[in-house]
Amino acid sequence: MMSRVLALLLSLAFCYGTSSAFYINSKKGMTNASYQNGYPMRPTNTPSILAKRQQKIALIANVLESSSLMMAKDPPDGDEEEESDSWLWIPTLVLPLQLVYISNQWSRSSLYYLVNFSQDATPERAMNLDIGFSQAQYGLLASLAFTSLFAIASLGAGIASDKYNRKQLTVLATIGWSVATLGTAFSTDYTQVLVCRVLMGLACAFATPTAYTLINDRVPKDRTSLATSLYGTGVAFGGALASLSILLANQIGWKDTTIAISVAGFASAGLSAVLLKDDKKNDPVSLSETNDEEDGFSGFVDDIGDILKSPRARWIYLASFLRFSSGLCIGVWSAPYFKLAFPDNSSDYAVAQALITAVAGSASGLLGGYVADQLGSDSKTNGDDSDKNALASKLLVPVVGSALAAPAWYFAVHSTDSFQTAMIWLSVEYFIAESWFGPTISTLLGTVTKGGTAQGLFTLTGAVANLAPTLLGVLYTNTISQGSGSESSAELLQWLSPAVCLGYVLSAVCFAISAQAPATSENEANAL
Repeated sequence: MMSRVLALLLSLAFCYGTSSAFYINSKKGMTNASYQNGYPMRPTNTPSILAKRQQKIALIANVLESSSLMMAKDPPDGDEEEESDSWLWIPTLVLPLQLVYISNQWSRSSLYYLVNFSQDATPERAMNLDIGFSQAQYGLLASLAFTSLFAIASLGAGIASDKYNRKQLTVLATIGWSVATLGTAFSTDYTQVLVCRVLMGLACAFATPTAYTLINDRVPKDRTSLATSLYGTGVAFGGALASLSILLANQIGWKDTTIAISVAGFASAGLSAVLLKDDKKNDPVSLSETNDEEDGFSGFVDDIGDILKSPRARWIYLASFLRFSSGLCIGVWSAPYFKLAFPDNSSDYAVAQALITAVAGSASGLLGGYVADQLGSDSKTNGDDSDKNALASKLLVPVVGSALAAPAWYFAVHSTDSFQTAMIWLSVEYFIAESWFGPTISTLLGTVTKGGTAQGLFTLTGAVANLAPTLLGVLYTNTISQGSGSESSAELLQWLSPAVCLGYVLSAVCFAISAQAPATSENEANAL
């Protein structure tokens, strides 16, 4: 806008200066003129002056016309232009979304650290003793209870993010899971906790589809992996805060800890409402046009069919399901396992897990995103043939990460002689494994056309993967009932170790296949 105003002012100044110069030159010509019969003769330079005047007037008219056209022309989307030409997408887009994602992960993951099945647990500090539920019921709360509506809502959230104002969806969803977290704090029986957990899953489903599609739309394409990885560190920081909830519960109890988590959620909703730029892309006009073009459920089914036509997308979804399964088994059962394996290091584990998640996990995500962007850029500059596979080259990061994470996890859970050694290997596992998310998301969204629906399917894949920790909990409970009847780390380990390692290895294989599979979407070339 400022450039247009300056252009207009300069043209007016030029017009004034030209008129003044012509008047001075005319007077000068009259002064130097000769007289004939007592009257001044026409200056000899008058024709040249008139010609110059006509040229300058024409130039002024062109400048004014250009300025008026610039002012009348609809300006481009300010958000997209500004964020594409600078790094403003970090404070105005990624960081507000990251605050919301931290609240999301803290709220949903705090349950893992507010239960304690060891013999020295107390009702004030352990939710399972205060409310009264078993290991199998805990497995249900931690997985299927959360994903029952989360899975269904994920697809709806993906469609909504393609149609509606994503900023408003983000704020409302954050308020929703904060209310559910607060309700958990005031629950008095298992059914109430179960209902709050289901409602939390419904609200949490809207977080990632809105966020990842905003990032994919507004961030320059050569930085999407880094941007998605930066946003994805919300999982690490939220998980770290959830781990530290053990220490907070030891001081104020699990109920007050849950209240504090809900207050942090309401605060993140307010901050995102202030800091996050409005989603002008999804205005009422474009929304009405979209509604006219799409036929409700049939259009939704067609969108899913178009996405799954891509062989690469199909293999990405399968690989992600396996990778989610391993990660969720770790998220749900690692805390109970290490508490059983090292009962004297419960507080030390809380601090170590928080540091590992925040430092190793976030560093892995950022490094994975940076490396993936570099791999994509290098492949694009190698020629036309490799240019078509620039997106697929990013999948090398999750291939290597998943393959190396399997032995790292094995050594982490089998280092029962030393707490420090176990935590070192756990750090290595996090640093290797958490690099997969950003490259996977950016490749998927660059391969398909309906980003919101594709992200909804991706979230649904993670929701279905919650079956893995639920099944593990059932197997663990049966092992206890058929054995000594008391909990032990060895009985949990016989299921936890092979389940996670197998998921890692199989996901690495599927990611490798997806990198070689063709992409049928025409959007892939434009996404580079």
